[in-house]
Amino acid sequence: MSTERDIRFTAADFRRLRQMLYQRVGISLNDSKSHMAYSRLAKRVRQLGMRQFADYLDLLEKADDEAEWQHFVNALTTNLTAFFREPHHFDLLRLHAMERVTQERHYRVWSAAVSTGEEAYSIAMTLLSLPQLNRQRLELVASDIDTRVLSQAADGVYDAERAKMLDSSLLKRFFLRGVGHNAGKVRIRREVRDQLSFYQFNLVAAEWPDMGRFDVIFCRNVLIYFDKPTQAAILQRLAASLQPDGLLFLGHSENIQHLSDAFQSCGRTAYRLVNHNVRR
Repeated sequence: MSTERDIRFTAADFRRLRQMLYQRVGISLNDSKSHMAYSRLAKRVRQLGMRQFADYLDLLEKADDEAEWQHFVNALTTNLTAFFREPHHFDLLRLHAMERVTQERHYRVWSAAVSTGEEAYSIAMTLLSLPQLNRQRLELVASDIDTRVLSQAADGVYDAERAKMLDSSLLKRFFLRGVGHNAGKVRIRREVRDQLSFYQFNLVAAEWPDMGRFDVIFCRNVLIYFDKPTQAAILQRLAASLQPDGLLFLGHSENIQHLSDAFQSCGRTAYRLVNHNVRR
């Protein structure tokens, strides 16, 4: 490890950290993430007056402090997102919704790793732009394991720079511009924020709450953090959470070939549920 680091962080510490993260939330850090782990946790270790990572890891294991564990998990999860990232997914979502909204039931979508909220609000803007979709029959659920980003998502406040590439009609309809000390910020309108329900959710939890079945699930850039057996288990549960012929959207680098026979490709990193008999 680098001698320039002011906090002792050994190869053994990193192996231990990886094992603790895996046991806690199922995330598997690869060997290249040592520097990332140090940079994200070092500030917290300093705040606690410690000079070596081993002491911090001891604290986590011995104190069993839920708040400290949450800080640990929050620091080591990645939250890269943007409005309408992977735009082809939203084109498919629009078409799928237009096929389904003629039915007399709710249209339900789950953003399973919502991060700071841009994905969930992109889903909401796409669906609320459909004239044939009654707002009262739309249910949007957003979840993440990271409590810090969930709070940001629920607030719906962003630097205006993050929304500058959006169509002007979307900005006018769905956003408020900040004034005074909020200049340079935008906020999602309340009627859009109220359309969403936000929950903390761990995809590798022993038990999933009964949320019913969804028409569409977005679970993008999440599976890459798990090993193959965990990926397969999550996919089985996602399949069991979808309506017949429901859609699953994954990240651009995620490939579920050989991991599940419940889905059939229907576009770039887009899959349709074809095995309707999957059980959790």
